[in-house]
Amino acid sequence: MTDLVHVMSGGVSVLLLAGVLELVRRRKLTEEYSVIWIVCAGALLVLSLWPAVLHTAAEMLGVHYPPALLLLPLILFGFVASLHFSVVISRQRRQIERLVEEVALLDADLRALGGSRRAVASEQMVPGATGDGREAAQQRHV
Repeated sequence: MTDLVHVMSGGVSVLLLAGVLELVRRRKLTEEYSVIWIVCAGALLVLSLWPAVLHTAAEMLGVHYPPALLLLPLILFGFVASLHFSVVISRQRRQIERLVEEVALLDADLRALGGSRRAVASEQMVPGATGDGREAAQQRHV
């Protein structure tokens, strides 16, 4: 690789790393998800600073064009990230369904008390309704 390619790839790696750290700092990206991005940016930085690592790995795997070897971890990262986000979305969907059921039960309790949704006196409040919802559910089952 030429010096220009080294400088450009190193610059892009540093920008990616700085961008991820800035997103974490602004709380737009949680630490849980930032780890994988930091690892990827670090790996890109290592490969840009020491391209011999990429060439050695390409020779060991029989790849004739070393930059093409970067596609393998990129595709693997895409699959792993997609699987992880599918798991997260599934977990959040279950949580949302549980919350919708809890709101429906609280609404039914409120209607049973004969109160209005807009103005409910404090003595009409369902015990545990201001908590995380488990207390109200436990009291209904008692």
